[in-house]
Amino acid sequence: MNESAHSLLSAWETFYVIIGSSGAALTGLQFVVIALVAESPRRATTREIEAFGTPTTIHFCAVLLLSAILSAPWQGLSRVAFALGACGLTGVIYGLIVIRRARRQTTYRPVLEDWIWHSVLPLISYALLLVAAIVLPKYPRRVLFIVAATALSLLFIGIHNAWDTVTYIAIDQAQSDTKQTRKRKR
Repeated sequence: MNESAHSLLSAWETFYVIIGSSGAALTGLQFVVIALVAESPRRATTREIEAFGTPTTIHFCAVLLLSAILSAPWQGLSRVAFALGACGLTGVIYGLIVIRRARRQTTYRPVLEDWIWHSVLPLISYALLLVAAIVLPKYPRRVLFIVAATALSLLFIGIHNAWDTVTYIAIDQAQSDTKQTRKRKR
């Protein structure tokens, strides 16, 4: 296919403006989530934050980075593929580090849903991005849909994980308040 990188990528411009902006805004909101964790009576350890909080911010930033990469005025798809491949490879390596961190932390015991959303789905997304980067120059039109689906997946994973953290804090806070009220009544 002899279409230029610019003509292929310009069709995706609005999509990447929307999800890139969302990734940037949600990165900022993740700081609010971390502030809530800090205010919680049951404070999180550094290990918990490294295993569950930081990766959520990384996923939002990855969406922003993918949006920036795919919005840049590239001269050729091979350079786009290289940049996407670097992101995919970095994400896979980071995903493996997150799994190790989640297994090493001892304060919170992850359940199946946590493993799926915090480890498996991000790892699949970054691996898919890496594979997409490899085949991008050969099948650009199809692969750009895969890259878009990957970026959107990372955005949804980040939203789920941030929400999961906030609801965990809210439930934990409510249980702590109930226990303290019962103690005072005795």
